[in-house]
Amino acid sequence: MEYTKLKVINNKKIGSDIYVLKVAKYNEIISPGQFFMIKCWDDHLPLFRPISVYNVESDAVYFMYRTIGKGTEKMAHLKKGSEVELLGPLGNGFPVEKVKGKIALVGGGVGIPPLYETAKRLLALGNTVDIYLGYRDELFGFEEFLNVSHNLFVSSEHGNEGYKGYITDIFHAEQYDAVFTCGPEVMMFKVRDLCKEANVPSWLSMEKHMACGVGACLVCNCDTIHGTVRTCKDGPVFFGNDIL
Repeated sequence: MEYTKLKVINNKKIGSDIYVLKVAKYNEIISPGQFFMIKCWDDHLPLFRPISVYNVESDAVYFMYRTIGKGTEKMAHLKKGSEVELLGPLGNGFPVEKVKGKIALVGGGVGIPPLYETAKRLLALGNTVDIYLGYRDELFGFEEFLNVSHNLFVSSEHGNEGYKGYITDIFHAEQYDAVFTCGPEVMMFKVRDLCKEANVPSWLSMEKHMACGVGACLVCNCDTIHGTVRTCKDGPVFFGNDIL
């Protein structure tokens, strides 16, 4: 797989440190939950940044990201017409075609964006989709999820919007046929454990530090019942009961 240079269509700030990057789409099939390695600089920063797919349209692909380092800070300055280098789509996404019925999506923080495209695909397949979004303080992008869910539940640790507390406090696994989750590990493991108790299958999108995105550098190892695997190549989505 080779890096592709694409034009920026838009790079919109939607929160204090949250942006949505829209780039021209090329002819690759993108599964919900997959990611791209992205680079938009030519200086001393050698590594690409892994960013999950937020939304896919016929002519564009969107990435929602938070500025948390030098790489994403440079991304925040991209303008319309700028060029970015992308490698992808990479990894294995959520198995939307393997589940059926009433599905819950549980997201937290920067793990929220990939659930948008996931919800779209699940709805298109005729499923009922409930979405649970947990924030620390500032809410970003949650209004868009109203369009891709039957029920939307929101929490914030400070109670600015929705339930005051953790999103797992108001999540009831026994109400669902399957659950997809992405966000902080402590949140995902809580969701996984609740699903285990209710005998409901769950899938977790693991977030690890990545350098190459193709399984060569072994930076993003993840321990499973099948042994140590590579998050970028074998994941990032894994069956919940397989994760140690």
